[in-house]
Order: sequence, then structure tokens, then C-alpha cells
Amino acid sequence: MRFYGWINLLGLMLIYGSLCGNITYAYGVFLPAMSATFDWSRSVLSGPYTLFFIIGGMLGPLAGMTIARFGARKNIFVCNTLAVVGLLGMSKVGAIWHAYVFFGVIIGIVIAFGEFIPITSVINNWFIRRRSMAMGLLFASGGIGGFAMPPMISWLISTYGWPRAWTCLAGMHLFLSVILGGLLIRNRPEDIGQKPDGIDPGSAERNTKQAAGRQPDPAEPDWLVGEALQSPALWMIVALFAIILFAANILNTHQVAYLQDLGFSPMASATALGTMLGFSIIGRLSCGALGMRFDGRRLSVFFLSGMGLGILCLMHARSIYFIYAYSILTGIGFGGMIVLMPHLLGTYFGRTHYARILGWTSPVVTLASAASPALAGVLYDATGKYDLSFAITLAMIASGMAIGMLMPGRQVRSLKKK
Repeated sequence: MRFYGWINLLGLMLIYGSLCGNITYAYGVFLPAMSATFDWSRSVLSGPYTLFFIIGGMLGPLAGMTIARFGARKNIFVCNTLAVVGLLGMSKVGAIWHAYVFFGVIIGIVIAFGEFIPITSVINNWFIRRRSMAMGLLFASGGIGGFAMPPMISWLISTYGWPRAWTCLAGMHLFLSVILGGLLIRNRPEDIGQKPDGIDPGSAERNTKQAAGRQPDPAEPDWLVGEALQSPALWMIVALFAIILFAANILNTHQVAYLQDLGFSPMASATALGTMLGFSIIGRLSCGALGMRFDGRRLSVFFLSGMGLGILCLMHARSIYFIYAYSILTGIGFGGMIVLMPHLLGTYFGRTHYARILGWTSPVVTLASAASPALAGVLYDATGKYDLSFAITLAMIASGMAIGMLMPGRQVRSLKKK
């Protein structure tokens, strides 16, 4: 029987690309138009996005438990159906609490139970030796969604208005995530009589490790949740994840508005966000390939440095050339980091308890990074600028580079029981 993992990956790519394009990277494009319609401040309108992110992270432990009990596929299918309801609700917003309910609460639940944790859990189940490649392809689909959708959403808003634009996103999400993606995905290779990476367990190839031993052998025992939570390496990975999401949340929510403040047109501002996410595809794919050959700790320093240089360019974006430089550097850096995080987690701690380990750490990531959109909105309302927000982001990225250089190797301080 032909290995089903790649078909499974295709279904996950449809779902993840739709989630990124229609939800995660969409809200910031709607922010200026909705703010103008209702005369709401940016800090007020940033609140639903912050709540969405908090709920998506704080429910992580419960999401991990439901995945362990029922399988990731049910979570993904049910929650992406719920996402359609939330997007339709956003088209009917007439008061700020409507946005808190439909985007903050409903879409937040979708993200907790139906996005990052279950989707990467399925990848982690199906791939071990080719995990970084599969993760790279998965997250490249998110980059494609982020590249294509902001300019399209901007066009929909200018042509039909923001309520109808939300309705269009709901229809697209129903088709891509629920109908197409939902039909293709399977939880584990063992469910259909296969093995991770499509390898015969009796073959010699299965027992061959990657050069430098960065990928775990399928026969190695997986870490228990309690053991992983005592590992310093886990919390260093968590810190890196919090830092990149801190930066990404500010950019996703406020970049379009920031560029419009500098005098760029709404279409040019939305296109800059899409271009950054388009270049993130290069980072995602390159990290997928490089992760099979190079130490992930060193790769984190490389990709974070790209993000930092890109944000410096954004802070001095007085011409289109600086925007291009920002889009390229930050896009590649962010793309590489978003692939590297789940790859590192799976490499260090295995696949059996991956969802629960990730679920228990997600509240920490959330608390550390969810405040960034609201913080940027408050600082903007107080100063009329985003300079301080970007300076804080740069300091966080510098600390992440230090963490990457200090992180121990995979075998260091292993608590696994023999």
C-alpha cells in the first residue's frame, strides 16, 4: 500500500493555509476599515484579537487531552466547522462585544482545538525522519494563505465592504477546510496499517539514524509529560515560541495600520503584509530542508537575526525599498522559526505524548505573547507611534538569539526511563 502520509499532509495543508489566510492574518486587514466605521480606537479593536489568542492558548491542556482521547481528526473537523460560524458572525458585528464573541471566543476555541496542536500532532505521528520536511511543507501552506489573502481581503473590503468580505471568507473556509481538508486527514499511520515515514519496521532503513543523530529513532521511548515538564530544554523552546508569537502578533495586527499612517495606500499596506508572508514560504521550506541536516538550535539564531533586521527596516520604512527589505528578512526569519518550534519539540520529546506536552506549555506561551497586540494599541494611543512597540519586539528577539545559543543538546539531562 502506498504511503498515505503525503496525501494526509495535503489535507492538513489545505486546512492550515485556510486558517492562516482567512483568520490569523485577516484580522489586521479588517482593523482600519472597522475602526473607521464604528470610530473605535485601535486598542479597543485589538481586544478581540488578544482574547482570541489567549483562549487559543489557555485551552491548550484541554485540547491536548481531547486529542489523546478522541484523536486529532475529530477536533480539526468540528472546530473548522465552528470557524465558519465565527466568520459569518463577524459580518454582522454592530457592537464591540459582538467581535469579542465571534472572533475572540468562538474563533479562539477553534484555534485551541482545531489548529496548531492537532495539526502538528498529526504531522508528528506520520513523520519522524522526514519530520522537518513535512513541517516545512505544512507551514508553507500557511505562508501561501498569508501571502494571497491580505491583498484579496483588501480588494473585497474596498469593493463590497467589510461585512461581505467576512462572508466571503466564511464560504472559502467551509470549502477548503471542512469539505476538502476534512475528507483527507487520518490521525496515525497505525490506524491504516502503516508506519511513520512509510518505512517497513523490519527494514534496515528504519534503524538508520540521521547523520549527527538529530532525529529520534522510532524505537526510542517517548518522554512522559511529567518528565518533559522537568526538562530545561522544553522551557527554552517555549520561550522561543513565545518570542516569535509576541513579534508576529504585533505585526499581524498593526502592520497594515502602521504603514497607512506613514502614507502608504491601503492596498500597498496590505500587500506588504502579504509579501512578508509570501517570503515566509521560503523560510518555511528552507527550514524544512535545513532541519534534516543542521542543529535546530543554531538555526534558531539564524532565523531570529533575520526577523530582527527586518523589523529595523520596518521602523525606517520611509520608502518602498525598506518595505521590501522588511518583507524579505522578516518573512524568511519568521517562516523558519514557525517550522522550527514544533520540529524541535518532536525531536526532543517524541511523538506519543506530543499533543499533551504542547498543550500543557501553550498557556505559558499565550500569557507571554498574547498581550502584544493590545500593548501596541495602548502605546500607539498614548504616543501616536509604534516606535516603542517595535523596540520592545527587537529586545525580545535578541533574548531569543541568546536562548538559541545556550540551549542544551537533545541527549543532555534526559529524564527518560529505560
